[in-house]
Amino acid sequence: MAATRDIVATYRGPGRVVRRLLGQGAREDRALLYLMIGCLLVFVAQTPRLARQAYVTGEDLGMLMGGTLLAWLFIAPLILYAVAALSQLAGRAFGRGPGGYGARIALFWALLAAAPVMLLWGLTAGFVGPGIEMNLVGLVWLGIFGWFWAAGYCAAMAEQAG
Repeated sequence: MAATRDIVATYRGPGRVVRRLLGQGAREDRALLYLMIGCLLVFVAQTPRLARQAYVTGEDLGMLMGGTLLAWLFIAPLILYAVAALSQLAGRAFGRGPGGYGARIALFWALLAAAPVMLLWGLTAGFVGPGIEMNLVGLVWLGIFGWFWAAGYCAAMAEQAG
């Protein structure tokens, strides 16, 4: 199934999608691809906000975008790998937890699948600016990301047990 169809299906049942992804076998290249595309989409979502910031403050847009690109495509993946490892260790500390690949897929897929809402946040930040609207869309994104991650993590635990 195409990734775009999987993203749409995740909004209906994130656990089912993660179980299907894990059922395809452990492929680190696939996990890394989900992570990098998710981080790229988060970077793209930042561009309207950065353009607004550059216009309002007079800062150089190229510098703002370069720093954000560095953060999201080089630093964030390392941090997200560490977060996935910590979530795996936390699950193991409580007696049950997915394997490392399951923990990574749950987190990385949650980031990728929640990216459309992050793109909406970026548009809100760019066109509306700071305010209740931007905060509300950010809160919706955080809730959706958390839901996808938790459901995917539980599915990965079930896949590990079964």
